[in-house]
Amino acid sequence: MDTTVPVPKAPGVLPRAEWVKTLPQTVVASCVLLLDAEDRLLLLRYAGGLPAAGLWGLPGGMLDHGEDPAGAARRELHEETGIVLEEDPRLIGYDHRADVLGTGPVIDFYFHGGRLPAGQPVRRSPEHDDHGLFALTELESMPLATLLPTLGALLTAARSGTVVCLREGRPR
Repeated sequence: MDTTVPVPKAPGVLPRAEWVKTLPQTVVASCVLLLDAEDRLLLLRYAGGLPAAGLWGLPGGMLDHGEDPAGAARRELHEETGIVLEEDPRLIGYDHRADVLGTGPVIDFYFHGGRLPAGQPVRRSPEHDDHGLFALTELESMPLATLLPTLGALLTAARSGTVVCLREGRPR
């Protein structure tokens, strides 16, 4: 016996284009970890007038439409430092953050770009006003855009050839 009850005026299925607009929007970004011979990290300081002004972080930024995370990492590194990677960067981690500066969820992909040759020049973009190579121990009192636990986990992943899953910048 059929016990289903018809629902009067049931909502129809949304056309795909309208349905897609109802899905959560997530920003996707890629960052590059570059090390020197002493395992110091290349960090950039955001210039005044930007949301993260005065904070230090890895080179990187948001993906362009249709761009893949590794391609975005290479592009952002070149735009922000003038450095061109000879080889494809290796994925070393990803991070899901529920809300970043009021923009909503962000997924960051992190790549290891290898070792910087001694004397490698860095040509900063207008987005940054300083750069430097830092050991993790030097970062404890610095204002960071990328959390210290994140940088530590990424450094470990780069050294060991592993990939780390992060949530809100902390290893899981």
